[in-house]
Amino acid sequence: MLEQLLIFTRGGLILWTCKELGNALKGSPIETLIRSCLLEERSGAASYNYDAPGAAYTLKWTFHNELGLVFVAVYQRILHLLYVDDLLSMVKHEFSKIYDPKRTEYNDFDEMFRQLRMEAEARTEELKKSKQLIKPVNSRKQGQLQKAGFEGGKRNKSEFGSGNDGGDGDSAKVTGGNHTNMEKSRVTAVTNGKENTGSNIGAFDVSKLQKLRSKGGKKKDTITNKEDSKVDMKKKATKKNRVWDDSPPESKLDFTDPMAEDSYDHIDVVAADQGESMMDKEEILSSESETEGDEDMGNDNKPEAKKKGWFSSMFQSIAGKANLEKADLEPALKALKDRLMTKNVAEEIAEKLCESVAASLEGKKLASFTRISSTVQAAMEEALIRILTPKRSIDILRDVQAAKELGKPYVVVFVGVNGVGKSTNLAKVAYWLLHHKVSVMMAACDTFRSGAVEQLRTHARRLQIPIFEKGYEKDPAIVAKEAIQEATRSGSDVVLVDTAGRMQDNEPLMRALSKLIYLNNPDLVLFVGEALVGNDAVDQLSKFNQKLADLSTSSNPRLIDGILLTKFDTIDDKVGAALSMVYISGAPVMFVGCGQSYTDLKKLQVKSIAKTLLK
Repeated sequence: MLEQLLIFTRGGLILWTCKELGNALKGSPIETLIRSCLLEERSGAASYNYDAPGAAYTLKWTFHNELGLVFVAVYQRILHLLYVDDLLSMVKHEFSKIYDPKRTEYNDFDEMFRQLRMEAEARTEELKKSKQLIKPVNSRKQGQLQKAGFEGGKRNKSEFGSGNDGGDGDSAKVTGGNHTNMEKSRVTAVTNGKENTGSNIGAFDVSKLQKLRSKGGKKKDTITNKEDSKVDMKKKATKKNRVWDDSPPESKLDFTDPMAEDSYDHIDVVAADQGESMMDKEEILSSESETEGDEDMGNDNKPEAKKKGWFSSMFQSIAGKANLEKADLEPALKALKDRLMTKNVAEEIAEKLCESVAASLEGKKLASFTRISSTVQAAMEEALIRILTPKRSIDILRDVQAAKELGKPYVVVFVGVNGVGKSTNLAKVAYWLLHHKVSVMMAACDTFRSGAVEQLRTHARRLQIPIFEKGYEKDPAIVAKEAIQEATRSGSDVVLVDTAGRMQDNEPLMRALSKLIYLNNPDLVLFVGEALVGNDAVDQLSKFNQKLADLSTSSNPRLIDGILLTKFDTIDDKVGAALSMVYISGAPVMFVGCGQSYTDLKKLQVKSIAKTLLK
C-alpha cells in the first residue's frame, strides 16, 4: 500500500499531499531523502531505502526541472509496488498542467490523483494477468515435450537392449535409428578400450598429453636446479648476528618503558618553530580565463553533433531549445565522465554524478546563445561545489574552547590504512594547535607496529609537548582511556590519539578500533587517506564505516567525522580522490597535507578543486 505522495518545490515548499492516504510516517524519510540524496547529488539513483524503528520505507521520486518541482512517493519496502513509477509519471504530467507559481494549495488535485492511482493499479493488474496467462501455456508445452522425450528415450532403450530391432530395421527408423547407432558406437568404443575416431570427434589426444607432461617435467627439473643454486647463494651471503653487549638477550625487544625518557635528559631539544602553519594563510586563487575549446568538451566531435550539422547546432544555441532531453545530454555527460576519471575520480562515482546532473537538467529549457556542453559543465561544477562544501560546520578551535569550559579535553582519533602518514600529520595538527595557544597531549595507541611509539616520541620532543605511552602489545582502547584521564588531571586541552594502520578487511584490528572509539567516545574521528588512491578510496572509506557500524555494540555507532588528505603535493591535477572520499562518506575534508614540514597543512579550496576536476 502506498504510504504517502508529496509534491514540493526545490525550495522546500510543500504544494500538495495525498489526504486520502493520510498515513503518519515513522521517522523522517522525506527529510532524510532531501539531506542524504537530493542535496548530495545522488538524485540519479532509482530509489532510496529508509530504515526507522518499526518501519522500512522505499522512496521513489521524479523531477520537473522546468517548473522546479519534486514528486516523491513513499511505500513499505516489503510490498514492492510495481505501479509507483507509472503513477509518478502521470502525476507529474497532470500536475504540471494546473501548476501556478502564485498558488500554494491544490485541493482540487485530490480527485485527479484518485483516478490516476486507479488507472496505474489497473495497468499493473492487467500486466500481471497477461504474464500469468503466458506461463501455463509454456509450462504445458514444455511438459508435453519432456513427456514425449522421456517415452521416446524408454523406447530407444528397450529396443537397443533387445538387440533384435536396433539395427537397420523399421523400428529403428521410427524411434530414431541414427541415435541408437551413435549409442552403439559409443558403447563399443568404451568396451573395447580403444579410441574410436568416428564416434569421439574432437576428443583429446593422449599422446599430446604425454608430450606435455614430459616437457613439463623437464621444465620442473630446470626450475628446481635454479632454486637450488639460489639457495646456495643465500647460504653464502648469510649475515652474521649482531652482538649488542655481553649481557644475555632479553625475551622481548621493547625499549618503550615510560622511565626510558630519562635517557633523553642530556639532549638539548629545540622546539620546532617553522613559522605559521598554512592552515592560517588565506590562499588567493587566480581566476584563469578558460578557452572556449576547453568548455566545449569536444561536443563537436560527438555523433549527435554530426547528425544535426553545423547550422542546426548553431541555430539551437541561438534560438534556444524547447526542452532538454536525455539524448541531448549524453555526449556532453560522456565527455565529462571520461574527464573526471582521468582526474582520479572513481568510475562508479563519476557515473552517479553524471546521472544526477542529467536528472537535474532533463526537461529544462536551454537558454539562448548557450550550448548544451557549457550548460552541462556549469551544472556539474555547481554539483561538485555542493558535494565538497561541508554540510555542517566543524570548527575545531571553537569546539576545543567549548570542551575546555566543560572541564574535559577535546579528543581526536586518527584512523586509516597502513602507510598513509597518520603519525606525521598528527604532528602537523599538533603544531597548528600549539600556534593557537592550545595545550596538546599525544597518546601513543599504535601498540602494533614496531617503531610507532619511538616515532611519536620524536615528534613530541621536537614540539615539546607531553606524550602518554604504555609500550607495545597493550590494549589501545585502555591506553587511550588512561591518556584522556591523564590529560584531564594535567589540564591539557586536546588529546591526539594515534592508532595503528589497518587494512579495511582486517576484522581483528577493525574490532579493536571499534572498541577504542566506543569506549572513549572521541569528539572527532579523522580518517587519514592518501590523495594518490582512486577507486581504492571508495573501498577504504565505505568498509571502514561499515565495520565501525557492524562491530559497534552501541545502537548509534560512531562513524568517520572528517577526512585528512595526505600527499596532496604529489598528484598535480589528479585531485579526484578528495571527491570520491567526500561523496562516499559524506564527511568533509578538514585538512590537506602537502609537504614534509610541520607547517605543510592546508584547508581544502573547494572552488579550486571543482575547477581543476573540470579543466
